[in-house]
Amino acid sequence: MSGTRGGLGRILAMGIALALAVLLLAAREATAGKYSVAQCGWHLDADASWADSTGGAKFRQDAWCATPAGADPFDGAHMKSFTKGGATISGTRFARWRWVAPPGTGITRVSGTWWHALHDGMEQRIGVGTSSGGFDPFIAAAATDVNLRDFTAGFSTPQPALEDRLLCARAESKWCSIEPDSWSAVRALTITIQDDVGPGAWVWGDLTAGGWRRGSQLVMFSGVDDGSGVRFGETLLDGNRISLFEYPCAKAMISGEWRGTRMQPCGTHGADGAMIDTTRFSDGNHSLRHCTTDFAGNVGCTGDQTVAIDNNPPAHPRNLVLAGGDGWRRIDNFDFSWGNPDQGPASPIGGAYWRITGPAGYDTGVQFAAGRNLAALADRALPRPGVYVFHIWLRDEAGNANSSSAIDMTMRLDDVPPGVAFEPAPSQPGPDLPQTIAAKVSDGHSGPAKGAIEYRRLNAERWLELPTKVETGDEPGTARLIASVPQGIEPGTYVFRAEANDLAGNTASTTRRADGTEMALRKTPPPVGPSRPAAAQGDASRLAPQAKTRLFAKLRWRHHHGSQVTVPFGAAASLSGRLLNADGAGLAGRRLRVVSRPSRGALSRRQFDSVETGAHGGFKLALPPGPSRRVTVSYAGGSGLAAARRPALALRVRGAVTLNAAPRSLLTGQSVLLWGRVRTRGAPLPRRGKLVAIQYYEDEARLWRPVLVTRSDHGGRFRARYRFRYIVGTARIQLRAVALAEERWPYVPGASRPVAVQVRDR
Repeated sequence: MSGTRGGLGRILAMGIALALAVLLLAAREATAGKYSVAQCGWHLDADASWADSTGGAKFRQDAWCATPAGADPFDGAHMKSFTKGGATISGTRFARWRWVAPPGTGITRVSGTWWHALHDGMEQRIGVGTSSGGFDPFIAAAATDVNLRDFTAGFSTPQPALEDRLLCARAESKWCSIEPDSWSAVRALTITIQDDVGPGAWVWGDLTAGGWRRGSQLVMFSGVDDGSGVRFGETLLDGNRISLFEYPCAKAMISGEWRGTRMQPCGTHGADGAMIDTTRFSDGNHSLRHCTTDFAGNVGCTGDQTVAIDNNPPAHPRNLVLAGGDGWRRIDNFDFSWGNPDQGPASPIGGAYWRITGPAGYDTGVQFAAGRNLAALADRALPRPGVYVFHIWLRDEAGNANSSSAIDMTMRLDDVPPGVAFEPAPSQPGPDLPQTIAAKVSDGHSGPAKGAIEYRRLNAERWLELPTKVETGDEPGTARLIASVPQGIEPGTYVFRAEANDLAGNTASTTRRADGTEMALRKTPPPVGPSRPAAAQGDASRLAPQAKTRLFAKLRWRHHHGSQVTVPFGAAASLSGRLLNADGAGLAGRRLRVVSRPSRGALSRRQFDSVETGAHGGFKLALPPGPSRRVTVSYAGGSGLAAARRPALALRVRGAVTLNAAPRSLLTGQSVLLWGRVRTRGAPLPRRGKLVAIQYYEDEARLWRPVLVTRSDHGGRFRARYRFRYIVGTARIQLRAVALAEERWPYVPGASRPVAVQVRDR
């Protein structure tokens, strides 16, 4: 009976094998992804579960698959099920080894080796576990055969599981003897699994964050696959591979192909990242894609994402222009413009770096002005007169910049009037005046340009210009004004005035010599002789010499005093001094004339005051608040006393400005809003608005450094923003606003109270 069962089993197995071979050929032509799993052999373990339907009472298992490295990969390898204990096993009871396909996949082919020792109704059956939970054997044996036999089967419909059963093949009411023991064994299994579902793919990171990217950029990627698992992640830019990542998988190289060593060789989820060197690619837009490949060879890709790359800095600015030219100027306001180079497919110009360097180590440091396609910088200012250099280079929106592409422009500022003083007049015997007089002009910046000498008779109002020529001086930055003195004028005392201009347009004038004495010359009448009429002799008596007087005056505000005094906006000052005779005694009860001339741009007119000297020749006069002005004091003379005049005194008034800032605490890269107002008293705002500089205090140098320059509106209000870009750590930064000096603004620079902001990098 057992022999008959064995023959029928072998015939049935051959028929099933032929049918499955046809199915297998059809499966090979399919396009679905497939992979193979090697089990129990080749030094590999098995990814299978074992179960006993008797609850462990009648069967036992034994498996030894992973032979030592260097040994025969199949020597002694086996997966066995044994009967154990007792005399019988009820019908339909079994033990089994089971291999389960991953979700969404199915087994389409299996090959391996089997052998067995079977007695009294015991069978070894190898088949597939159906989706309904049943078991469908494709090969079976009912007789002992301890020779190792190979088997192969294919399935047109992928199956969820593979089982090897040791079974009592009788009805449940029957039984099988287990004396002697029966057993079944398999090894060297190759299980082919079909995986029709492709994996999912994702990509993100710095490279996909938008905007223009440069240098090394991080790209992150991930994949998911519930079937064979995620094996490869491949990132492509314009179809070219820029990253290939292989995820950990349980696999072995067998017969020239990679086979899984587990039913699901790779993990269902995988993620990693790579640094991408964007310098390998041209500037412009590129297409990014990431693809995931599972162990079965199925591929899933993301959609294309546009990545903008730019690693090359812009070329130098084209045709840098300084409004008004690069010559000397007396207004501290410089406006630059330029043309931007063609960026082609690269990122547009995103701003410009600039820097101003100058004498005595002056350096603004590198500053940045942001703005897409920025092509102008206005209202640059200098700290003091001199020759400076403006450097500028461009940055694109990707952040590329190269300081070696900077171009330069010279800035020349001279807002200081030249110095001018008369030289001592040459001695001239007799009543006539000298033929010429000269004045020395000095200017340490732009240099003397032109000048003229005028004269008038004492107490006359009108000045008359003399023929004047300009000669280069002996020292750099000096010149001489030489004028011819008219000889046919009437006898009397004549005062001379020299005016000089430098190349920047600053003007200065004086009526004094270098030693401070008035440049006055006296033409005496001819001597009285026998032929001279008596009337002429009477005129000569009226031109008799008068007693010399001396007039001293100074300005005072609090503890400051002198010929030049600077006071705050809205502050009053005072004028004081003494009138003395030639012996130094005070002249009491003398009326002095005080003239206040407001600086250019003030609305007020000249103010005339008079003050009387006290018992010892002293005087004092209060000067009300107002704009900057020049104050002169003069004594007209009389009663045998000569006239006296004090050179103009300079009362300088600082401008007033307020400053507010918000927020007071911010992070690096954020902007602070600055606003305030310029105060005016008796002066209209300039037509273009008032120049206001924002400065910060540099603790190391103990100097206020410029940050930006802006203009107010016609009401004196201004608003500006400043972005802190290069702060590392935490810094407390003091800021102030300064109302700058400019033409037709009758105030000297004045600063607001400082405001402090705190900037930190995190």
